[in-house]
Order: sequence, then C-alpha cells, then structure tokens
Amino acid sequence: VDASETAPTSSAKGRRRFLAAGGVASSDPSIHPPSPQLDAFGICLRAYALYLAGERRKEEEIVELRDPLERTSVRNAYLTQLSAELYDYYSAGSLDPFGMYVYGVVLKESNKSPTGTSTAATKFHSSEGTHTPTAHGVFIESLLAFPYNWSAWLDLSQLCIDDPSIHPDVEDSLRPISAHWMYHFFCVHVFLENQANDNAIAVIDRLIHGNSDDMPDRGMFVRSPYLQSQLAVAHYNMRDFDSAQSLFSTLAGRDPNRLDSMDVYSNILYVKEDRVALSQLAHRAIRIDKYRPETCCIVGNYYSLRGRHERAVVYFQRALKLDRTYLAAWTLMGHEYVEMKNAAAAVEAYRRAVDINPRDYRAWYGLGQTYEIMNMLLYALFYYRRAAALRPYDARMWCAVGGCYLGLDRRADAVRTYERAVSSGDGEGIATRRLAGLYQEDGDAEGAARCYLRHLELRYQAQRAPSSPDSRVGTPGSLEGSIDDVINQVRVDAPEAEALLYLAYYYRDNGEYETAGMCCSRLLEYPGPEKEEGKALLREIRSRMDRRGGSVRRGNAGVGRRQQTPETPQGEAELMGESMETSGRSSFEFSP
Repeated sequence: VDASETAPTSSAKGRRRFLAAGGVASSDPSIHPPSPQLDAFGICLRAYALYLAGERRKEEEIVELRDPLERTSVRNAYLTQLSAELYDYYSAGSLDPFGMYVYGVVLKESNKSPTGTSTAATKFHSSEGTHTPTAHGVFIESLLAFPYNWSAWLDLSQLCIDDPSIHPDVEDSLRPISAHWMYHFFCVHVFLENQANDNAIAVIDRLIHGNSDDMPDRGMFVRSPYLQSQLAVAHYNMRDFDSAQSLFSTLAGRDPNRLDSMDVYSNILYVKEDRVALSQLAHRAIRIDKYRPETCCIVGNYYSLRGRHERAVVYFQRALKLDRTYLAAWTLMGHEYVEMKNAAAAVEAYRRAVDINPRDYRAWYGLGQTYEIMNMLLYALFYYRRAAALRPYDARMWCAVGGCYLGLDRRADAVRTYERAVSSGDGEGIATRRLAGLYQEDGDAEGAARCYLRHLELRYQAQRAPSSPDSRVGTPGSLEGSIDDVINQVRVDAPEAEALLYLAYYYRDNGEYETAGMCCSRLLEYPGPEKEEGKALLREIRSRMDRRGGSVRRGNAGVGRRQQTPETPQGEAELMGESMETSGRSSFEFSP
C-alpha cells in the first residue's frame, strides 16, 4: 500500500482519464493480490488501507480541477479491485464485522461513482450466477454481529437518508437489536437529518430520563454530552433558540473543552446578536484547538456579526482547507458573499454545499435568495421550492415561494402559498400580513381583517413570556374576550400600526364603534403617519356614537323607559345598558 503512494509522473489530465476508466495509474507499481495466509484482521486492515490510499489520490486529483463536472467524475481508483476481492471473502464467510464494514463502505462509494463500479462488479460475478450484495445489507450484517461500531451506523444512516425506499428493509433487518441503545442513537441521527425533530426529542428524552415517570433521572445517559448536543440541535432546527441556547450553555459548562456542535451554538448567538457570548465562545475555541473547522466557523460568525465580512470569509475558507466537505462553512460563506454583493461567488458556495448534502435546505434557500436578488425569479422559484420540499412545515420557505409568485404576477398561486404558510405556523407574521394585503386588494374585507387580527395576535404572543402557562391568546376559532387584550397590549410598530388602522376602518364599517375606537386609541401612541389618520377616524367614530345615542334616547322618550322602538336597529341597542360591556367583541369567527 505504501508503494501505491508514489507520486505519479504522467500528466494530471492523462492520469485523470485513466483513473476514470477504473484502472491504476501507469506509474504505480502493481498492487499484489492479498496473501492467502491473511486472517480476518489482516483482510480488514489491507482493504481499509488500500481504500484510504485511493481516497487520498482522489483528493489530490480534485484539488487540481476547477470544473465542477470534472470534480464529480473523479473516483477512487481501487474501488473495482476492492469490490472484487472483498466479494470473494464475503462469499467465503472470511470477513469479521469490521471487514464487512469496510466492504459496505466500498459498495457505498461504488454506488456513488459516475461509472457505476457496483454494476461492473455485478457483471463480473454474473457468470457464476451470483450478484453483489447491497451496501445497506452488508452494514446491517456487520451491526448485527457488532452493534457498537458507530461508523457503520453513520454510513447506514446516510444510505437511509439518501434512499427512503430502503427504510422498511432496514427496520425489519435491525429488529433483533431494536432494543439496543445504539439503535436508538441511530434513530436520533436519522430523525435530525430528516428534520423530524419532535421524534428525535422524544427518543432523546427516553434515553436521558428512562421509561419511568417516577424516577425521571434514572436513564442510562443522564449526563451524555452527545445527547445533550443533539437535543440542542433539535431545538435549533425548530427555531426554539432560547431552549437551544440554554442547553448549549449547560453543555459548555459541563464539558468546557468540547468543540463538537459548537458551531451550531455560534449560529444561535449570531441570530440573537449576543456579541459578548459569541466573543467568549470564539476565544475559548481558539484556546482549545485553533485548527478545527468548528473553531474557524465560530470565529467567522464572530467577524460576520461585527460586519467584517471579508475577514469572516477568510476563516470560512480556512475551515474548508481543513475539511473540504464541511457543509456549514460552504453555506455560511455563501451568506457572506451575499452580504458583500458578490452573487457569483455566493452561487458557487451554495452549489458546493448542495453537492455535499442535497438535503441541506439552507443551501437551497440561499440559492433562491441569491437569484431573487439578481431578479431571476424563475430560478429563485425553483430553488425556493426545493427548500420548501425539504421543510414543508417551515412558513419562511412558503413565504419566499409566495414572494416569487407575486413577482411573476401569479396572484392566485401567491395567495395559496401564503395560506399554506399561515397554516404552517407563521410565527413571524410575514405571510399573514402579505395575505391580508392581497385580500385587501381583492376586496375581501373579511379575510383581510381576519389576517390582520391574526398578525396582532402573533405579535402579542411573541412579546409575552414563552414559559407563561397562559401565553396563548385563546384557542383558534374562539377568541371571545381576548380581542380587547390583543389590541390594548400589543406593542405597536409599523406593521402593527398598519393592521390597527385597517381594523379600525373595518370595525367602523360594521358598526362596532367601541372596538374601532380602541384601535384608533392605540394609533395615538404611534409616531408615524397613521397617528393623524387615527385621530381623524376617532373623532368620526365618536360623532357617530353620539348621533346614534341621541337617536336611541329620543325614540325611547316616546314609548316609555322599558320599551324599545321597533325600528331601532339591533346594533344601535347594543350601545345601551348592559350590552355596552360586550360591544367590543368581534362579530366574526376567527381562525388562524
């Protein structure tokens, strides 16, 4: 194997063509066949060393190439030889669990190669009436024999993520060890990669706290740093930044020298604009190991938060020199190029991220955002829809798709997309406001009012303490008694002022003067142009209330104090007596 590392003397182009054809470079000495006296350990060691030698050669080839298509065409030159040799050992039953793991890795990489080595291997053995086993099948055999090989679990999870059709086969085959804790760790990893965060949290909770409600701290992994970090990542994926930050902070105190997943922690601190905590994290990471990709990513986030985007790019590039497949660095570097108005470099960075992991919705979303900035809306729509397919319950993805539909004058599609965003939990209220504007332009006053009220409710919920047991403002469809609280207590900014002004006109036109007056009163606290319009509207509402009150009093004077004039409208009578207490309630049913 060491002899195979001899530097080639042929040109890079000629060597690349030869390697792509499946052979060994002409300058290499021939790789001798394995010795017949090798035991299972020797077979595993030789195969893994030869595989690593081919991977190193492949990385050297990729570094010399600039064309993305040429980079993807380079493969490990020894896969064909390894596949044939390990198949013979596998058929003879000479592989131990670790040898089967190496065979699974070879089959997995062969299936990814552009020339399809696994197909070639199948043809090689087809004359004997046999066929090449599947990569996931070999991994499962290895794990059934030795379930503690976490590397095998990770490779099997990658196959499950890339090809969901094998899920039933994998689940049935692993049933004998389904109660093993390593299987549960595997499930957590797959759930997180598939964005099934609720399922991941449930499994982690059982691993940490056990199955007993009486003794919640008797789980097998009560103080596991790995599970603590995975739980924090799950909350981060759900955009529960407060819980994720608390978990990461506890983890950093418990294991101060840990760098795994700390780049995610730096993303949280970046989003929350906590410069002090991010600076402390960056200094600690540099002190622990300055040549870790996670450290470079943390420092890059720190410089980005300070607005030094060029410096941030330098650190992201340094992370990629340490690990070319480091997905977070490619994505974050794309974000920095967007801030620097370098669209071409941003697109290249996002594409490299997608090449590494096609299920990374952040890279797809970044591509859509970049093309939207360049006003190439059809391209942006394509990439936004890819991101929405990966995160179908994320309202932000649907908001981006709806914005492209609006830019393309496809209003009907935009309305349906924003409705999908609202149903997916539009916590930021973006889709709710835009949908209200579309309803307003279409003359649907009821729908616009419902959306504006929904927006006020979302803002009211967001400003209250998340841990408060009564933080929810009623339940969907039954907001009686809560509209007054929403209107009177919500913090008024520009979007809320727009919503209050529209609702004031809506309630005035529907005869609900008390609620309309409340909306106008809140506008008096806002310094924008809506304040003067709210003042004029409030005077008009009070004038109408005075006229209606005088009309009711004159009518009652002619028929007695306990009689109501038959011609008096129902809405006017509500301004009198006990009905004044409930006149501020909405007259239409609200649903989110």
